[in-house]
Amino acid sequence: MDPDLSFESELTQTLPRLRRFAHALSRESADADDLTQMTVERALRARAQWQEGTRLDSWLYKIMRNLWIDTVRSRGRKAIFEAPPEAAETIGHDPRSGIDAGIDLQRVMAAMERLPDEQREVVALILIEGFGYREAAEMLDLPIGTVSSRLVRGRNALLAMFDGNLK
Repeated sequence: MDPDLSFESELTQTLPRLRRFAHALSRESADADDLTQMTVERALRARAQWQEGTRLDSWLYKIMRNLWIDTVRSRGRKAIFEAPPEAAETIGHDPRSGIDAGIDLQRVMAAMERLPDEQREVVALILIEGFGYREAAEMLDLPIGTVSSRLVRGRNALLAMFDGNLK
């Protein structure tokens, strides 16, 4: 089988999961789309660096996380002087709209947004994307104990938010 077809096919199958992780990192749909696109572009340019037989999805998540870290750093410098353009999009937005599933999703995303970054990315990888602790630890370049404790703290924080009805 042609390795390029395998790479492209697996990349295509991973796109919805990448998009969800991008949204968990960025908290904004437009940013998630941009982050997903940048990840795919970087992966296609660096295709030769991926080793066949290894997990493509783990490699893609690492690329995405590194791109997000770079984005956050550059925005941090810019945010001191400017309000983000996305702030204008939320004026007049009624969060009560949508069907029950949409409302539940909004509640979950709101809860996820309240988590510290390090807990949110671990919760997204393990609870939402279904990666194991070891895989998440490798993707995030963290000890497995750190991943475990961040997951416990993140899960407990989410449960507390839902018990408090996300006040």
